[in-house]
Amino acid sequence: MIFHAKWLLGYGFFLFICGLAGYLSNPAAAQTALISGSVFGGLSAIWGILLHRCGNAWPRYAAIATCGFLSLIFTWRSWASWMAVKEGDPKVFAAVLISAMLMGTVTTIVVLILRRNGK
Repeated sequence: MIFHAKWLLGYGFFLFICGLAGYLSNPAAAQTALISGSVFGGLSAIWGILLHRCGNAWPRYAAIATCGFLSLIFTWRSWASWMAVKEGDPKVFAAVLISAMLMGTVTTIVVLILRRNGK
């Protein structure tokens, strides 16, 4: 379970950095990026800490559920961002950032499911 715990801490940091980057790219309009990156990055870090301390599987399942929810949100947001880019809106950075968050989330789900023993 230590591998999963470290992975979730890294994933939480990744979400926070992405939220911060989104905010810094447009502070007037992207305050929700910082909030969501902080909240879900923090939640992922909490799952990692609990997984390390408890040693049982429930924080892993909670992390998979959280990532499942996030993958739906990031799919919707990246689709909307890329459609806006296609129509001429200059939101390429936001579209790339949200797509990266989607890729990181899907990778985290795969790691948490396929590496069951967490070693």
